[in-house]
Amino acid sequence: MSEIKVDTIGPRVDSGTLTIGASGDTITIPSGATFTQSGTMNASAITAGTMATARLGSGTASSSTFLRGDQTYAAAGGISDLSPMFSVRQTGTVNVSDNTSTKVAWNSELVDTDNAFASDKFTVPSGKAGKYFLYVMLLGQGDNNNTMNVYYLNIYKNGSRIAMVEEDSRSYATRKSTGTVNTIQDLAVGDYIEVYVSIDVAGGVQASYSGGDFQAMFGGYKIG
Repeated sequence: MSEIKVDTIGPRVDSGTLTIGASGDTITIPSGATFTQSGTMNASAITAGTMATARLGSGTASSSTFLRGDQTYAAAGGISDLSPMFSVRQTGTVNVSDNTSTKVAWNSELVDTDNAFASDKFTVPSGKAGKYFLYVMLLGQGDNNNTMNVYYLNIYKNGSRIAMVEEDSRSYATRKSTGTVNTIQDLAVGDYIEVYVSIDVAGGVQASYSGGDFQAMFGGYKIG
């Protein structure tokens, strides 16, 4: 085997064509050597072999990810597309002061994909800002089946109301009612979501909310 050591090779004339090898030849770049391309190489020149997925984009390529238009790998469908996701419930009956806005307590956690629910509130974790679907369902009632006057069920963001339902039953007798609230909200990292209830009972007697038969649920998930 012959070896020629030079620093630069070029065509016979400037801006000419330099051909290395002939049809059927194999040009080998040894292991450990680096081939540096500063000019233009057409993609059509790659006519054999398989391009490594690591060369196509950033992230981890696998059977559960796909390459997006921004050349990053993302999860392909499934529950991860809706995370963070949380769902909690209240299994018992909780007494509240009559006609007083009270934060709802939740004692049973069903789903919490990012460990983002604590102290009766959901907090948007790092890197998970976006649009969220939020919902709450809650059974309100008066003590000893006393008639309710007005029932308010609210979703709060950072201490302020962002969605609510009101039931005014002063013109007819309602002893208990299940309120529901659904909303889509833009949430930033660190934003926190809570539920508040206010029940005005005729005669100012004890009010309460209950969820023994899955009538007290609170949850949400990221949709975009």
